[in-house]
Amino acid sequence: MENKKNYVNSIIAAISIVGLLAAKQVLAICPICTIAVGAGVGVSRWLGIDDTITGLWVGGLIVSLIGWTINWLNKKNFKFRFKAVAVILSYYILIIVPLYYSGIIGNPNNNLLCWCGFYLDKLLLGIIIGGSAFYFAASWYEYLKEKNNGRAYFPYQKIVMPVGLLLLLSLIFYLLI
Repeated sequence: MENKKNYVNSIIAAISIVGLLAAKQVLAICPICTIAVGAGVGVSRWLGIDDTITGLWVGGLIVSLIGWTINWLNKKNFKFRFKAVAVILSYYILIIVPLYYSGIIGNPNNNLLCWCGFYLDKLLLGIIIGGSAFYFAASWYEYLKEKNNGRAYFPYQKIVMPVGLLLLLSLIFYLLI
């Protein structure tokens, strides 16, 4: 059973990394979003909130940091092959591997039974969903802004969309788990 769980977690991690590598454009995420996501992680762990919800915020933070780093490298004219891939893999490795070796990810008491009969690590599941949602909301904001002649539809829309989606997902997971 342990091998099945590790196999499923490995597949989920690989799928999420491949999905991030397939992204065509890296969007800047505002500093306020990153601070809000970081604060959400800290507060949720401090309050003892379920690791699936904490994982949502960790995933959002990772995507935000990736966007910041790639934009900083672009502004400094750092040009090298596979820059985005290197940054994405670096952040995921720097965050997920220590969580795994410290026993936070991979703990048998921290799993959810998936509909397909396999166990999924709660924190890893949250990281995947949260990162995907944060990236989707930031991309959606850029799309809406482009459709509105380069202007946001309302003040702080760039902040409200990604953080609001993470808040909504947190509420949904809270009610489900």
